[in-house]
Amino acid sequence: MLQGDVVKDGWNSEPLKEALDTCLACKGCKSDCPTHTDMASYKAEFLSHYYEKNTRPRQALTMGRIGDWAPLAGKLPWLANLMTQTPGLSSIAKRMGGVAADRDMPKFAAKTFRQLAKKTATKPSGNPKVILWVDTFCEHFHPEVASAAVEVLGHAGFEAVLPATPLCCGRPLYDFGYLDLAREKLRKTLEVIGQQMDEVNGGPLAVVGLEPGCMSVFKDELLKMFPEDARAKRLAASVSLLGDFLHEHGYKPARMEIDVLVHAHCHQKSLFGTKGDIALLKAMGARAVHLDSGCCGMAGSFGFNPAHVEISKAVGELVLLPAVRAVSADTVILTNGFSCREQIRQGTGREVQHLAEFLQMAHRRSAAETPII
Repeated sequence: MLQGDVVKDGWNSEPLKEALDTCLACKGCKSDCPTHTDMASYKAEFLSHYYEKNTRPRQALTMGRIGDWAPLAGKLPWLANLMTQTPGLSSIAKRMGGVAADRDMPKFAAKTFRQLAKKTATKPSGNPKVILWVDTFCEHFHPEVASAAVEVLGHAGFEAVLPATPLCCGRPLYDFGYLDLAREKLRKTLEVIGQQMDEVNGGPLAVVGLEPGCMSVFKDELLKMFPEDARAKRLAASVSLLGDFLHEHGYKPARMEIDVLVHAHCHQKSLFGTKGDIALLKAMGARAVHLDSGCCGMAGSFGFNPAHVEISKAVGELVLLPAVRAVSADTVILTNGFSCREQIRQGTGREVQHLAEFLQMAHRRSAAETPII
């Protein structure tokens, strides 16, 4: 397309749009392909230009801009859930939002993580502080994951602090070519986090995250958007997923000698790797099976799209979903990705844990079994 030899319509090419439509944007090619061709970035750039002259689908406003409207829905979660979880009303909501009829829409938590954190706030511990990046999904849908991370970081001797103001990395925006909006969210992040890293403890802090898709923005897209910005380089060098951070700082988790089936998020494998998670599970004595499963198939909003839902399910059926169905009911299913957990829940009916929840469970079980002298 860029050369103009074969594709003549440039950024407005319908055949190229169709070719990119079924790209999962999983970033697997970025690490697995010998040429490290980053098709996810190509797709986002193309869509940004394409939608300058074409109308975005309805799903772009619902799932693409979830970081904008989720905080509003989070003020009245019961009303949002009434519309998305009630039979009949949910069908209407799905049609309006461009969501496949046979997909379940995620349910909002009764309280956001920040609301829960205010109620359980304690005095500063005096331990080294780390900035906990609580993404949109942990904030509004699964605050228990972020709460578990705070507890585990405390066990490890760190105090988790939040960004001074709620922020969003903008990950879902890339799926619909909203690059200008994504850039503005990153600009705000650099302003807030940059200042906070300077102020707390007199120097840079680690930024620890829970959702691989969101944290990958800081390793990848941030540096592409702001290649010459020193704050961007510092933030990219400071971010870690929870497992990597704990492993690098010598955390000794409690023993949990049970069966675990692990599916790694594709962005985690591509940009962070799974070394930290694997080391922690080994130290716990967990009998972990790590699937060679590729992308789960949900891939953010991809698997909720009516045009993609069958492809999404077929990808999940390649390895992941049959493997989940094959293990015993007492095997813990573990994955860090929000969309991965949704694919497993909706495809098998099994509940899924984040690494933070598994570490929390192990610590609490160990504490309960330790006699008080």
